[in-house]
Amino acid sequence: MENMRASAFDVFDEARLLGEHTDMIIKSNDREFQVHKIIMCGCSSYFRALFTNNCSSPAQHFCEIQGISRDIMPLIIQYAYTRSVLITQENVVELLVAAEMISVSGLVDSCCQFLESQLCPENCIGICKFTEDVSSCSKLHCKAQHYILQHFEEVLRVSEELLELSLEQLEEIIGEDELNVRQEEVVFEAVLHWINHAPENRRRHIAVLLPKSKLSLVLQVRLGLITPDYFVNNVKCNALVMENEASMPVIINAMKTLFDLNMDEPTNSELMHQLTRPRLPSSILLAIGGWSDSNPTNEIEAYDAKADCWVSVTQEDERPRAYHGTAVLDEFVYCIGGLDHVEYFNSVRKFSLITQTWHEAAPMYERRGFISVAVVDGLIYAIGGFDGQQRLKTVERYDPNTNQWTMMAPMNEERSDASATSLQGRIYICGGSTGTEYLSSAESFNPETNQWTLIAPMSSRRTGVGVIAYADRVYAVGGFDGASDLWCVEAYNPLSNIWTDVASMNNPRSNFGIEVVNGQLFAVGGYNGFDTISDVERYDEKTDEWFDANKMAISRSALSCCVASGLPNMAQYAALRDTVQTQDESDSG
Repeated sequence: MENMRASAFDVFDEARLLGEHTDMIIKSNDREFQVHKIIMCGCSSYFRALFTNNCSSPAQHFCEIQGISRDIMPLIIQYAYTRSVLITQENVVELLVAAEMISVSGLVDSCCQFLESQLCPENCIGICKFTEDVSSCSKLHCKAQHYILQHFEEVLRVSEELLELSLEQLEEIIGEDELNVRQEEVVFEAVLHWINHAPENRRRHIAVLLPKSKLSLVLQVRLGLITPDYFVNNVKCNALVMENEASMPVIINAMKTLFDLNMDEPTNSELMHQLTRPRLPSSILLAIGGWSDSNPTNEIEAYDAKADCWVSVTQEDERPRAYHGTAVLDEFVYCIGGLDHVEYFNSVRKFSLITQTWHEAAPMYERRGFISVAVVDGLIYAIGGFDGQQRLKTVERYDPNTNQWTMMAPMNEERSDASATSLQGRIYICGGSTGTEYLSSAESFNPETNQWTLIAPMSSRRTGVGVIAYADRVYAVGGFDGASDLWCVEAYNPLSNIWTDVASMNNPRSNFGIEVVNGQLFAVGGYNGFDTISDVERYDEKTDEWFDANKMAISRSALSCCVASGLPNMAQYAALRDTVQTQDESDSG
């Protein structure tokens, strides 16, 4: 049926080009186009009304359209006949304006889709401003806004459009909780960058761009989140700040916050809260399932790194599972395999982070508890595990586009309770158990050749190990060596095929969650040799140190962790900003 329709419209378009059976002439900027009324009416209600009401007489068969250029009108006519047109960077804006004006909704959508595909740090502000007052482009406007907030540091670095923002537009951007900056210093630098573009006209705005009262529609630079050294060396002594008396209350309250000072000046608690209000994280760490109180759990907690706290986001319709794997693709978290008190699973369920609903995906060929999972090029690999009877060396791969699993080449060794990660297009799996032996061996998989290769073994045997790609190396963290749960950590360099010891964790742990968030490696929960724990710690490879992070709400082992980034609804997975307390506020309360 669709082919017949396309063929018919090809005939109509050919007839138009030949001037056959046309019954209307459209004039635009001294250029005339012969068309068929019925085809144009099918494209837009505008043409139907125009042909019915605005033509001089039925005999004249002539209409003139103002405001559309001689180059754009033929594209609109072509779209009316073929429902396709060549959209380019050169014509998209003018074409979108014209399509909006004459209500060609399908062409408006096509132009918006094109602009969305072109979003980049250089043009996102321009697209956002252009679509602000175009009602049919509201979705594109929201996506452009989201892009600016998520890529703000790069936008600041390369966009000339940022310098042309009005005061109100800049306020709106930097006041958003969703603004994605690694450090608040970036926001202060953005303010200075904008002011210095036109200092004579803009220097008076410095106080406006520092936090105002809670009655303000926006929140601006959050000086209480800036490092003390930067505040002293770059903010407090800045010439623009020093010459503006209106900024002094903000500076005084920021000093109280940063240096824990008791000063004679009264404290503005509302302002203090705004100074220290954390922005929303750009990435969220999810801890899913596991064993808690000797039972499998369906508990899901989200870690908000900006607020250093965990938030329960559990959806009750998910079946409890432990010793499973997770992976994030697009908006979905996939929960793969695992087990409960009764059975080992081959089932796969996916959770939409946008709609917060669960959906079934195709099951694996084999049941896999104690599974290892990795993602390469948008494909999920389910590796090894235990099916309830034997340890596995088999591997299968899931394609979300086809919702199908495919068996791949098996590993060299059976591995249950191992851990896997991907680095530079390859998969690395380390440790685990054969049922009779705890393994120190490790393997690498090349998806292009479908081959597994043994690599240098770890220095320790490790089952229940955490393996993760971090800073261009593969880290093997903790685990159980057959005698005790481990504190020690080692990192593998694929270029040299050598393992190197790095700083040990603060706590021994096995069967824990592991992920990288905001450039730091997190070890979450697990078993410490005596009990299931809720402890969380993070590692920074720059300093080779481990630091404690806030604990989960529940103790659990055999959980799985994954990271979701850039969500438009990130606030649903983060702590409520109006209730997040700084340490100073908590102490004073």
